[in-house]
Amino acid sequence: MQISRFSDYTLRTLFYVATHSDQLSTLAEISNYYDISIEHLRKVVHALSKSGYLQTFRGKNGGIRLALPPEEINIGQLIQQSEGNSPLIDCTSQDCRIRNVCSFQGILAEAQQAFISTLSKYSLADLLESPSLRSTLIAVE
Repeated sequence: MQISRFSDYTLRTLFYVATHSDQLSTLAEISNYYDISIEHLRKVVHALSKSGYLQTFRGKNGGIRLALPPEEINIGQLIQQSEGNSPLIDCTSQDCRIRNVCSFQGILAEAQQAFISTLSKYSLADLLESPSLRSTLIAVE
């Protein structure tokens, strides 16, 4: 299984904002730090603010910050919201001669649920426990 670039940027944004909680973070800072498109980040931040993970502030001194404590941001829930609930293979959207007798889609659904269940055991705070990750994120260039 592989998460999308959107989910990857979602996690990176939350990592950055959580480790810079003493100030508002800006899209430009995050974009420069990770060397990713500011337009991609704009979409990520919009989705995170709509979902209640980030607070956004407009204006000259604006920026973003976490709307929830890192302990309350569940990684499984976050990835499920970011990725959606579509099946890994959607056998109903195409003609397939074996659809009615094949069990593979059910097995993949079970695997997908196991993936989310494993991620759900962790919070953003858990992921940020690594001192090397925190020090790398704080050492802004």
